[in-house]
Amino acid sequence: MAKDHGNQIKNDKLYEDLREQGESKEKAARIANAKSNGSLDHKGTELEDRTKDELYEEAQEIGIEGRSQMTKDELIDAIRSH
Repeated sequence: MAKDHGNQIKNDKLYEDLREQGESKEKAARIANAKSNGSLDHKGTELEDRTKDELYEEAQEIGIEGRSQMTKDELIDAIRSH
C-alpha cells in the first residue's frame, strides 16, 4: 500500500515507484502530480496534433531539461521517452 505523502503529492503510488527508480524527490513529485492532473495522459491524444507551446508546457511540468532549445519534434521525442 502506498504511503500518504500529504496533499502535495497527488499520486502517492507513482511517486514511490519513481523514487525507487532513483528519481529525485522533486522530479518524482512533478511527474506524479502531472500524471494525476491528466497532463501526462498523452496516449489518447497524438502529440503531433499539439502545438509546440502545449508540448513545451508538458515538458516543463514533467521536468525535461533543455526544452527551451528543442524543436517540436524534439519535444515530442523527449516526452515519449520520459
